[in-house]
Amino acid sequence: MSKIAQSPPVQADPSRWKALVFIALAQLMVVLDATIVNIALPSAQQDLGISDGNRQWVITAYALAFGGLLLFGGRVADLWGRKRTFVVGLIGFAAASALGGAATGEAMMLGARALQGAFGALLAPAALSLLAVMFTDAKERAKAFGIYGAIAGGGGAVGLILGGFLTEYLNWRWTFFVNIPFAIVAALGAYFVIREPAGGRNRSPLDVPGVLLSTLGLVSLVYGFTRAESDGWSDPTTIGLFVASGVLLLAFALVESRVKSPLLPLRVVTDRNRGGVYLSLGLAVIAMFGLFLFLTYYLQVVKGYSPVKTGFAFLPMIAGMITGSTQIGTRLMTRVPPRWLMGPGFLTAAVGMLLLTQLEIGSSYAGLILPAQLLLGLGMGTAFMPAMSLATHGVDPRDAGVASAMVNTSQQVGGAIGTALLNTIAASATTAYLVDHAAGATTPAAQKLLQLQGMVEGYSAAIWWAVGILVVSATLALTLINTGKPGTGAVAGSGSGAGKDSAAGVEDEVKIPVIAH
Repeated sequence: MSKIAQSPPVQADPSRWKALVFIALAQLMVVLDATIVNIALPSAQQDLGISDGNRQWVITAYALAFGGLLLFGGRVADLWGRKRTFVVGLIGFAAASALGGAATGEAMMLGARALQGAFGALLAPAALSLLAVMFTDAKERAKAFGIYGAIAGGGGAVGLILGGFLTEYLNWRWTFFVNIPFAIVAALGAYFVIREPAGGRNRSPLDVPGVLLSTLGLVSLVYGFTRAESDGWSDPTTIGLFVASGVLLLAFALVESRVKSPLLPLRVVTDRNRGGVYLSLGLAVIAMFGLFLFLTYYLQVVKGYSPVKTGFAFLPMIAGMITGSTQIGTRLMTRVPPRWLMGPGFLTAAVGMLLLTQLEIGSSYAGLILPAQLLLGLGMGTAFMPAMSLATHGVDPRDAGVASAMVNTSQQVGGAIGTALLNTIAASATTAYLVDHAAGATTPAAQKLLQLQGMVEGYSAAIWWAVGILVVSATLALTLINTGKPGTGAVAGSGSGAGKDSAAGVEDEVKIPVIAH
């Protein structure tokens, strides 16, 4: 009987480790692109004449297209084939990057960013699916996902520094063009090396109404936040967008509860623990996305840092995230329940954010910004690993892909909302400050100083909101998530043998720490 129970698994793909190289290269490109644009944004904004009110759309257009279409992209990969979807995503991402680098105006830039997001939504779930089906042994799977995750985390730092060098010594356009060689090498490698296992497709019909309703609902939501900045919260169009978003997303939920093959089976999100992860992580990313934008402008515009210096100035946050994820989160997530890592992690990040509410024009980098970044990174990294692990904990194997896509969706949509919402709050606070103090600025020098003071006042006001959002994230994690230590329950995709080897179960749960930018 024991021989039958321990029968050897299906022969692993001999080229799987070569395939990992090209899959990881594609992930590096996507993560690098997210941070590289943050550094280049001030230069691109000035060059293309993008208004302050619309500048966040350079980030938001990508994040919204990516987040809004991730579920659809995952479903296309299951239907069309993961390898084919992966290669098409890479080629499309390269073409969109070329369009962004050649942009001659605001509309062309925003269109290119949206296209990058759309092809990224094909690329990301296909890459995750390929890793999952090619690495079936628990130990190999954990190692593969760990390598992939380390590249994802390191890619953030590479993007910040490379973005600074390219912007300063060439120009901001090269922050887009640099994606093209990455994409071509990864696509060629994937085409010749990856051998997708047979019989892994899900040929259920596409849920077209679900795709349309979810995408339109999310677009209306984020555009509502953007309109609130320029036209006010009581503007009829702003209110109409929020109402339309609510109606569309409610209709999406109703459609998903009735169709035979839903884009997002409601059982995935109604589970208490997974729902707690999606909510708390999505809210935390709202706080983080706005901060990246504010710190970039504070360091370059207020403090006068060069793009290269700005890139290096962000490294403590990235180092904190990697340390929190690999040295704290990963080591403790098998020993304590997830909520006791996620809750304190988000609260630690909130303390770091609280320090940044004290920003002034003359604030010291070493005395204020550095310790704040370290606390933010450590807190988010510590919370992130167990959150990604828990996102597929106990899920039906047929829903494992959509559960992974959903946690990425919550991050990307949270980022889109965060950038728009916090930018709105900052702009409103800046305007109010300038109106109140305009009478005292009678010379050009005083007026310039007032402008800088107004900017910092706006950043501080928005960061206070971010502190509150992180506290809410911690509260949700501590109250909604009630599962025990990993290994005490079923693991997604582990089948009936999940409980036989808790160590293997924990390894099988490890997901990819993608830092939100």
